[in-house]
Amino acid sequence: MWGFDFRTIKSPEHRLAWLVAIAADTIQIVGLLFFAEGGLSPADALLDLGVAAILIRCLGWHWAFLPTLVAELIPGLDLFPTWTAAVFYVTHQQVRAGEPEILPPEPSRSPRIH
Repeated sequence: MWGFDFRTIKSPEHRLAWLVAIAADTIQIVGLLFFAEGGLSPADALLDLGVAAILIRCLGWHWAFLPTLVAELIPGLDLFPTWTAAVFYVTHQQVRAGEPEILPPEPSRSPRIH
């Protein structure tokens, strides 16, 4: 889908989080009539709470989920894929955090002779 290959995501938890986030955003965009009320819609609130619980279970707690949950309560913001954006942010940070840190070279302690 759009050149994105889920096989490149190594962790099964990350893969599940991506699928849940994309599915939730798709449901909210396609089913706009059911979710147009934003946080006032019981269906929208249940979907968002369920998605938040699954994502926290898969990825652990991350502060990015809090503004996403608040944004989902605002009518009209369901048209923006907020869950997918949050999962991208969290998984991107987790992958980057697992990579070895490459430090810049230290200055030479002895003077260089040209």
